[in-house]
Amino acid sequence: MIKSMTGYGRAIQTFEDLEITAEIRAVNNRYLDCTVKLPRLYAYAEDRIKQCVKAQVSRGKVDVYLTINHPGGDVAVSLNRPVVEGYLTAMGAMVSEYGVRDDISVSVLSRLPDVFLVEKPDEDEEARAAALTDAVAAALEQFNAMRTAEGAALAADVLARGETILGLVEQVEARSPQTVAEYRAKLLGKMQEVLASTSIDENRILTEAAIYADKVAVDEETVRLRSHLKQLRSMLASGGPIGRKLDFLLQEMNRETNTIGSKCSDLEITEIVVEIKAELEKIREQIQNIE
Repeated sequence: MIKSMTGYGRAIQTFEDLEITAEIRAVNNRYLDCTVKLPRLYAYAEDRIKQCVKAQVSRGKVDVYLTINHPGGDVAVSLNRPVVEGYLTAMGAMVSEYGVRDDISVSVLSRLPDVFLVEKPDEDEEARAAALTDAVAAALEQFNAMRTAEGAALAADVLARGETILGLVEQVEARSPQTVAEYRAKLLGKMQEVLASTSIDENRILTEAAIYADKVAVDEETVRLRSHLKQLRSMLASGGPIGRKLDFLLQEMNRETNTIGSKCSDLEITEIVVEIKAELEKIREQIQNIE
């Protein structure tokens, strides 16, 4: 199934004396960039949590937030006196040497790194890391459900625009033979006018006119566009992380469309090309959200 790169998920779980809240947010990104934010006491679980996310997400900027409460109050917090004294000494030097205002307060000091020592009883880190990962996995379920729903909407929109483009390609195919014939007749008339006083064989003139007229034909481009549209439908049906493939396919479709526009000076086909390019741009915007 198709998934969007944007999504949100949240889960709350308990383990022994812990109440674990896991939140996941993601936005578009070219590659997978996963950031885990959790209390330093549980930093040992970070790699395991990242692996859990990577197993289910292949692209996007993913932020994982873990809040851990201890209802039992078994964590002891004390002042890290050597660090506090170091901060006070440094701040005093700033006041005396640079004349800055002395506004040192508890609220200022408490926000500095390592001012407090947090002590907790011995615990099974493996079991707690597993509990944190389980909470993230539960949040991922909600996160993926949202991504899947949005992905289905994106796929439906892209598919509908693909059908619109197919209809426009059919209009180009219907008009193209007439433009080739008109160009051939116009070219032949000019050649006959210029070469009227020469003895060049008329069949030679007709042959050359036909060769040059075929250069404005866009049959090959419309065939390739049809093939690309078929690929688009197939990729959307197969699902999975196809965002990058769709981006490449869209570049090819743009290339064929631009070629049609450059080969034809016919006003009707030019207008159709503009419509095709407008639809391709809308598809491009949508696939930027597809994983």
